[in-house]
Amino acid sequence: MIYLDNAATSYPKPNIVYETMMKAMKEYGANPGRSGHKLALEAGRGIFETRELLSKLFNIDNPMNIVFTHNATDALNLGIKGLLKPGDHVITTSMEHNSVLRPLKALEKAGVETTIIQCSPTGEIDVADIEKSIKDDTRLIVTTHASNLTGTIYPIREIGEIAKKYGIVYMVDAAQSAGVYDIDVQEMNIDMLAFPGHKGLLGPQGTGGLYIREGLDLHQLKEGGTGSKSNLLTQPDFLPDKFESGTPNTPGIIGLGAGIKYILERGIEDIRNHEKELTKYFIEELKKIQEVKLYGPCNVEKQAAVVSINIGDEDSSEVSYILDNVFNIAVRPGLHCAPLAHKTIGAYEQGTIRFSMGVFNTFNDIEKAVEAVRKISEEI
Repeated sequence: MIYLDNAATSYPKPNIVYETMMKAMKEYGANPGRSGHKLALEAGRGIFETRELLSKLFNIDNPMNIVFTHNATDALNLGIKGLLKPGDHVITTSMEHNSVLRPLKALEKAGVETTIIQCSPTGEIDVADIEKSIKDDTRLIVTTHASNLTGTIYPIREIGEIAKKYGIVYMVDAAQSAGVYDIDVQEMNIDMLAFPGHKGLLGPQGTGGLYIREGLDLHQLKEGGTGSKSNLLTQPDFLPDKFESGTPNTPGIIGLGAGIKYILERGIEDIRNHEKELTKYFIEELKKIQEVKLYGPCNVEKQAAVVSINIGDEDSSEVSYILDNVFNIAVRPGLHCAPLAHKTIGAYEQGTIRFSMGVFNTFNDIEKAVEAVRKISEEI
């Protein structure tokens, strides 16, 4: 199968990820931080090494400021709900994933006010609109780094500067950018960074994390065993234990570390350039097919390796079914958990067919995808 659904989860993973996870399960599959024996200590060292690798990738000073979560959705909920209180105001955009919008909508019932900045039909944001929306009680600005629908890349450095200027917390959803685009939390003034382990970071599903800036106080969403301060009936108040109750996904987190090692050894720039070349070629070839509607900037300098299209007025799910069953090509149709984004680009009723390239895709994959789209277009 030609796999072009990397925006949902990257596949395949580097072999080192599979090998490292299996080794962790077979050779030291104990509970980290709960015992003093050598198997538990080895598991704990593996988890800490992944924190260090993430710190290197994102320029984080203290690895303990990284909290492991089940995925980016988990991280976004922790950051948003852990920070905001009744009476607070938050600014976000119309291109956000439901992992941002649904927590905010839930908090509106508790007295949190939300401003949603309307983006352009290509999914782009005017940062001036963010600054204009700031109020005295604005506590948080939360935006995606790259849209999961159009790939549109946001100017997070500029937004971070605005947030810093007004003393507002800035949170970035890096679901489509971590592992492919350079992220420096210090230079970009990012106070919280939510990331999945299973997409661009090339780790397994069930992994992710939240970076929390030093000194930023969040309320925990759950309490339980941490292996630390076990004499207390209250939750530890230091990171990462405050937010990491329960047994962690040790093999998954260690596998995530192996994925990051692969990225650092290959070079994030090399990965990014590879995906940009594939995306550029794909867009250029699709533009030659009259029935194809392309969404987003259609410019690899402005978008990640995510390309959403439609073929005439055909149902996106039907086209995806044909791509899968006739051409053996995996894509994702529908609304992509981003209904406001689809309304923004004018594709709410039809949905879109999303192609998303990854590090292991080839030009041959893209050529076959273009040919499949061309054949489907000729038959409608």
